[in-house]
Amino acid sequence: MNSIVLEVIGTTLQEVKTAAQHGADRIELITAITEGGLTPSIGLVEEAVAAVDIPVNVMVRPHSRSFVYDADDMRTIVADVRRIRQTGANAIVFGVLTPGGKVDVPALEHVLAAADGMQMTFHRAIDEAKDIYAALDALLAYPQITTVLTSGGKPSALDARAEIAAMVRQAEGSKLAILAGSGLKQDAVSRFVRDTGVQQVHFGSNVRVNGQALSPIDPERLRNLKATIRSL
Repeated sequence: MNSIVLEVIGTTLQEVKTAAQHGADRIELITAITEGGLTPSIGLVEEAVAAVDIPVNVMVRPHSRSFVYDADDMRTIVADVRRIRQTGANAIVFGVLTPGGKVDVPALEHVLAAADGMQMTFHRAIDEAKDIYAALDALLAYPQITTVLTSGGKPSALDARAEIAAMVRQAEGSKLAILAGSGLKQDAVSRFVRDTGVQQVHFGSNVRVNGQALSPIDPERLRNLKATIRSL
């Protein structure tokens, strides 16, 4: 069985179904893909979880202004997490920073408590941290955080091979996996995986028609990507 996990962004129920049918191992369910992903509606979460047999991870992000959240934001986030937990979703996808660019530990712990044992992916907020390795070290203290989605602190993960490889080494021996995403392409993914040692990859635009974020998932592109990953 292939050991590389392929996570695919889904923004509609049809995309979730298409992704599951054509090679995705896991879904990241979001809305507002061009803003980096925001919290989808609870109705979409319920429908997505019911529609497919693969894990559905759900973005919890109330706005795209920053990853620094005030008290009102946190109330919204906690309310969303509690509702998402009831749907049977696999995990929440969340990230939070202090104004100084460190992981906001009290806010993170508040959300983990609301998740009540549900797994969390800490998302690309880490790429805006002042020190991505210090941020990862903070996250390693929480067993509920099973994945970190990162581009290694750069716009494209393809330009952060050394950084991502270092993060993979840093997480060795823990239950936390590094999920590489942003800018990955089928023709580059094999070498990227070999160079970095990642066991999980995340695709959004590059499995869509013409590689466009607002286009639907292209079944052929996704099948071809899956075939490439299976060969690793």
